[in-house]
Amino acid sequence: MIIVTTEKIANHKVTEVKGPVFGLTVRARGIGKDIVASLKGLVGGEINQYTEMLEDARKQAIDRMVENARAMGANAIIMMRFDSGEIGQNMSEIVAYGTAVIVEEE
Repeated sequence: MIIVTTEKIANHKVTEVKGPVFGLTVRARGIGKDIVASLKGLVGGEINQYTEMLEDARKQAIDRMVENARAMGANAIIMMRFDSGEIGQNMSEIVAYGTAVIVEEE
């Protein structure tokens, strides 16, 4: 599956647009991570526990988006983007979305 953030794929042409496609995941922070993050927040710097959680969430959102695109018969996703939001006080929503298409090499 080719995934790009652009409208076009170099050396390919879009032959069919299948439609919008997305993958969604919601992750909850554990109390242990919140405590470590609070302590880290006092001294500053990257909070590795949250970084890892969000990286994993983005990967899972992409995987789910690809599954949906394959189910639609697509072989590529163009204009891929991420969006995120908070649900409650300790949950994060990550969505990967784009347009599922069929492309052929030129």
